[in-house]
Formats: sequence, structure tokens, C-alpha cells
Amino acid sequence: MEDWISSGRIADAILLLMLAEGAALTIFYRASGRGPDPKRVWTNLLAGAALILALRSALNGEGWQMIAVWLSAGLAAHAADLYVRWRSD
Repeated sequence: MEDWISSGRIADAILLLMLAEGAALTIFYRASGRGPDPKRVWTNLLAGAALILALRSALNGEGWQMIAVWLSAGLAAHAADLYVRWRSD
């Protein structure tokens, strides 16, 4: 378990689960017209994915620059998420 976490593979598993969640919610929405709007789902998941990628970079010993790139991407995705939510309310 320690190797799974310290190597960053845990982050890969979380990213796959997030992708599956987004796909399942999108398919459900398109099939039934119920559930959260896919734009909201994907912008939210994108913000979370950027944070998971920052964690993965830190666990893999990448430089601070790469961590900063992922954190900045997370901020941009969060801003997009807020924009989508505000426009649809």
C-alpha cells in the first residue's frame, strides 16, 4: 500500500474513477434528462483532477514548477466551474 501511494499510482486510480463518474453522469443525463448538467459535472471534475495531478507530481518528486502548473490549472478550472454555475442559475 505504501508503494502504491508513494509512487503516485493512487492518483492514477482516482483519476480513472473520476473519469468513470463523469462519463456515467453524462450518459445518465443524456438518456434521462435528469441529474446534474454535464457542463457542471465536467468543470467540477476538471478542477479536482488538476489537484490530483498536482498531488501526483509531488509524490513523484517533480519540481515545484510542475506542481504550480497543475495548481494553476485547478484554479482556472475552478473559475470556469463558478462561471458555468452562475450562468445556469
